[in-house]
Amino acid sequence: MNASEFFAQSYSEARSKFQHAAHNAGLGVQSFKHRLKGRHGEELAVDVVRVGPIDAQRLLIISSGCHGVEGFAGSGVQNALLCDRLFHDRACKANIAVLYLHALNPWGFSWWRRWTEDNVDLNRNFRDFSPGIELPANPGYSQLAHALVPESWPCADADRTLWDYAAKYGMRGIETAIASGQYSHPDGLFFGGHSPTWSNLVIRTILSEHCAQCSDLAWLDLHTATGPKGEATMVLMSPDEAGSLDRAQSWWGSGVTRLEHGDGPMVPRTGTMAIGTSEIFGHAQYTGVILEFGTEDGVEVTNALRAAQWLDRQPHVEATIRESIDQRIRDAFYTNTDSWKRSTVAQGIDAASRAIAGIAHL
Repeated sequence: MNASEFFAQSYSEARSKFQHAAHNAGLGVQSFKHRLKGRHGEELAVDVVRVGPIDAQRLLIISSGCHGVEGFAGSGVQNALLCDRLFHDRACKANIAVLYLHALNPWGFSWWRRWTEDNVDLNRNFRDFSPGIELPANPGYSQLAHALVPESWPCADADRTLWDYAAKYGMRGIETAIASGQYSHPDGLFFGGHSPTWSNLVIRTILSEHCAQCSDLAWLDLHTATGPKGEATMVLMSPDEAGSLDRAQSWWGSGVTRLEHGDGPMVPRTGTMAIGTSEIFGHAQYTGVILEFGTEDGVEVTNALRAAQWLDRQPHVEATIRESIDQRIRDAFYTNTDSWKRSTVAQGIDAASRAIAGIAHL
């Protein structure tokens, strides 16, 4: 198949392609339905497909859509893998099960938003919210909150504030202030929430069901918008206590970096899914990574997020403005060209295949 055929133009189309690919492979689909409807009134759900027995000791998880609109790329890779019989044959011969988690944040996927229905960044939401546990402060975000999402859009004064901050603290400093996660501004960007989201609870339910027997587990969580356009970037998200970085680099190459690495492609962040769920399969040897497919540069991605966050605060906006901002954020996280889709599928299949080979030789 042409690689573009694995991709979709809407959440409902992506979900339909995922389900059809699973059915054509003779696989069942387990669906966790969301209480809300999507952009076109469609049903929303996290869909789960497993290849291999439930009691398999070795498991590879491949997930998409943690950040909603980023699901276009992840879904395309998942669809391509579901149609790849050789990939599943190799996994089966190595006694490795494969678990596909499609659209972890279906609301954001459908509405072309990075956040959930309650404005929470799902990958900052996996932390302890117990009473008495103090949530981490992010003074940099508090200083920039009004400039990040100003009252009017666009806003030259707000942009100037951000560039002044970057000039003072460097690009790494402003990236940390914006993207590391914040728990003080519920209507702001990268908000980690004050309690577990619907998606958080569903993911924990799925992992508890499918990972109980695992002795070796790898997780590829598919994302977009970090790294050069069209290129894949991989960041270790699992704890390094048991040598997971060494395993990751032996499987995927020395380019894999730790999240905590000061010069890596991502700034450190709190409440990540891969770390926050690790206690569910704490007995297993765990290697979890984020696989990012580059789209636009960081400034454009940030401005697209700012515009969409501003838009979501406006009760009345002209249709043309709404459509323009919606398209801008989708384009920031999904490059709708044949060449980008080809490279994304090729790199995604390669990463999954290397994961199978790596687990097989443990």
